[in-house]
Amino acid sequence: MPTRTRPAVRRDSIQLREEIFRVEWVTRPDEETAPKRAARVIAVMPAYNAERTLASTLADMPPGCVDEVILVDDGSTDRTVQVARDMGLTVIVHEQNKGYGGNQKTCYREALARGADVVVMIHPDYQYDSRVIPHAVGFIELDICDVVVGSRIRSRDEALRGGMPIYKYLSNRFLTAVENFTLGQNLGDFHSGFRVYRRSVLERIPFERNSDDFVFDTQFLVQAVHFGFRLGDIPVPVRYFDEASSINFRRSLKYGLSTLGVVGRYWLNRLGMVPSELFQPAAEKGVGSLCSENKDSRPR
Repeated sequence: MPTRTRPAVRRDSIQLREEIFRVEWVTRPDEETAPKRAARVIAVMPAYNAERTLASTLADMPPGCVDEVILVDDGSTDRTVQVARDMGLTVIVHEQNKGYGGNQKTCYREALARGADVVVMIHPDYQYDSRVIPHAVGFIELDICDVVVGSRIRSRDEALRGGMPIYKYLSNRFLTAVENFTLGQNLGDFHSGFRVYRRSVLERIPFERNSDDFVFDTQFLVQAVHFGFRLGDIPVPVRYFDEASSINFRRSLKYGLSTLGVVGRYWLNRLGMVPSELFQPAAEKGVGSLCSENKDSRPR
């Protein structure tokens, strides 16, 4: 029986892609030749120690697919901030680590404040294939979906050959099945780190009340279901290697239990038994206006 091998991403290959990106960045099409859009699309990157993979993630983005890239650094100990600045990105620095959910909150506040009509959230760790960005955005622009999630699991064989740990695959399949059944959805992957949101989604969902930990993502999608937004997904190739961010088995177990807890809170709120602030509309005050109040979120 043939053995499965995990694809390796060589460090010298990543370094080469960084140099290629530097060349491409200064030769990107100008406004006259880039694709025309009515919507302003901003990509946000919640970053932590992404120095080695940031350039590769950016280099794969099709020219003109986004109007701006915002990177929020969550207290990295490597050169992520300097590399991002050298590449001309909008960089925001957290002096102290705020957690994965806390990082995303800053990402979305800043994107709204900068006038985003569509927000693309993609990790800068080169795990998700950024070439699919314009296709995912298209579902928003065509008014087919309000939220588009990248599915990492087109088939079991492909996911495992791509390097997804077996425990992560099994837990993903179980949690996604539970969430689809209990929430009336049909997503292929409820736990992807590649997502695209319409502006109105971010304005209505009270994401500031969500956890600062990894369960933020689950809370957000459950909230999107509660508020009646249309969810859809597209397949997104992924890579698993040392530099790609991932949580260990212990944190995965905690995340799984927290996910089930969020679904339980959704139903208790829906049945009127235990109301939850997670499912109360955001304040009328624009979420983006909070950017100026967060001193740790100033562009540096």
